[in-house]
Amino acid sequence: MSPPKYVDLVVLAVAAVVFVVADFPLLGYFTALAVWVGQRGIQWLAQKRSTEALKNGNRQRAMGITAASTLGRVWLMCLVVLLVGLAERTAGLSSALLLAALFTISMGAAGMAYLLEPEPEGQSVQSR
Repeated sequence: MSPPKYVDLVVLAVAAVVFVVADFPLLGYFTALAVWVGQRGIQWLAQKRSTEALKNGNRQRAMGITAASTLGRVWLMCLVVLLVGLAERTAGLSSALLLAALFTISMGAAGMAYLLEPEPEGQSVQSR
């Protein structure tokens, strides 16, 4: 059994309730929501292009796409949080904390999915 693929989006939905009940700044939540959904879109597009590059036998291009999109997504999140934090300090802090939690949960779920994924037929650990 693998962890849910969209566990980060479930946490994002639960965070909406937490923000309202705890009276945290909603600007921070909506900022985190927008940037998280945006970076997930970038991730989906990069994964699609990386898979196409691998199918064409171009491993270097696939790795370049993965590396560039990962760095770009992190920089996007940091820049948006910085700009919101400059406008309203508490909104920037709450947005940064929510994004850090989402990023951690997303990376943990991806690692768990990789570890729990059944190994394809005829492929050993050494050939990965």
